[in-house]
Amino acid sequence: MNQRPNNQLFDAYFTARDMRDVFCDQGRVQAMLDFEAALARAEARVGLIPHSAVVSIEAACQAGHYDFATLGEAIATAGNSAIPLVKALGKQIAANDVEAERYVHLGATSQDVMDTGLVLQLRRALELIESDLAQLGETLATQAWRYVATPLAGRTWLQHATPVTLGMKIAGWLGAVTRSRQRLRELKPRLLVLQFGGASGTLAALGEQAMPIANALAEELQLTLPEQPWHTQRDRLVEFGAVLGLIAGSLGKFGRDISLLMQTEAAEVFEPAAPGKGGSSTMPHKRNPVSAAVLIGAATRVPGLLSTLFSAMPQEHERSLGLWHAEWETLPEICCLVSGSLQQALLLADGLEVDATRMARNLDLTQGLVLAEAVSIVLAQRVGRDTAHHLLEHCCKRAVAEQRHLRAVLGDEPQVKAQLSDAELDQLLDPAHYLGQAHTWVERAVAEHFALTA
Repeated sequence: MNQRPNNQLFDAYFTARDMRDVFCDQGRVQAMLDFEAALARAEARVGLIPHSAVVSIEAACQAGHYDFATLGEAIATAGNSAIPLVKALGKQIAANDVEAERYVHLGATSQDVMDTGLVLQLRRALELIESDLAQLGETLATQAWRYVATPLAGRTWLQHATPVTLGMKIAGWLGAVTRSRQRLRELKPRLLVLQFGGASGTLAALGEQAMPIANALAEELQLTLPEQPWHTQRDRLVEFGAVLGLIAGSLGKFGRDISLLMQTEAAEVFEPAAPGKGGSSTMPHKRNPVSAAVLIGAATRVPGLLSTLFSAMPQEHERSLGLWHAEWETLPEICCLVSGSLQQALLLADGLEVDATRMARNLDLTQGLVLAEAVSIVLAQRVGRDTAHHLLEHCCKRAVAEQRHLRAVLGDEPQVKAQLSDAELDQLLDPAHYLGQAHTWVERAVAEHFALTA
């Protein structure tokens, strides 16, 4: 049967299709049905229900058998999605096997179905995110090496500072991706766990067979059996959401940097061009950073959603009223936003267009002032730090007032000429000779990426 229609105008822009498939109505319902089928297999394994019932239960555990619109209307009365789904599942089974129907959902509670179903969805979501992050890291590592020695103006407080390299800037984006991959790897054992506690978390309805069934169910679903049910202990989900928030923020930083470098006044690095991409409805000349906008947009939206998850943590006793409900659409939406951000980041990173000539020209906009520190440091070793600082400060003010290049002003200054030769001044005022450890930072970031990938 057809799923309920979704608002899809913006999905292709903000969400990866594979991720939306995970969290669409079909994906949600199938994950819960996967729990019910696995529960039947687990209970048959320990002898609680006959193996003959499993066949009928599994046959009915296909999302295509159910009308999502009808389920949606029933949820408004039932208060959660598991109650009407289990009823519909029972009817589906009973139509073919009345005996098997009595064994459906035995010993479980609605939250077991929904939470474990969510974990199954999150496992797939995690696979998609990890795959995209690994691919993004690979692309950024390649680009960092490609531009390891390409100088551009460092910018602090949005003003020109000393030179950096484009490779070093890309290595910064890469390092954040690597750390996010490490965080996901570390949290995975805590996240991918079974939820199975029954009415109040004790599994009392299953008696002495409770733990054998719980273990069998965890094995069936390839999840870990945690130390206890976590109906109102939501730290696992919130931890995952928080790491996704970090990913969104790091990608937002990537998008922000690119959008600034694309500004007309800078025009140093661009998103890849494509027919119809980044145009304006009125201005034919425009080339807007449309991929960067997704990265920045996700980084702006995710923190608000994440705050909902944190706000919903102090849940009451053994089952929450309202706070649990507040989670249902929140974490899936975070996953979808991050997936869309990753898709755009991959496109952006792979097709970066770089204007190294423009970078060199922009470096010289201040006519050598961005390299005043380089001269001051060398001069300080010969005339003292304080004297060198005041001397360079005076020369910089002259260069601005006279609208002359700092090299020319320094060449006219007797105190400077007495200490530095023309060749030394030329080298000190060459951006390529004042890049510090930029190459080392790229090397280290790329090495960390490959160490994690190996």
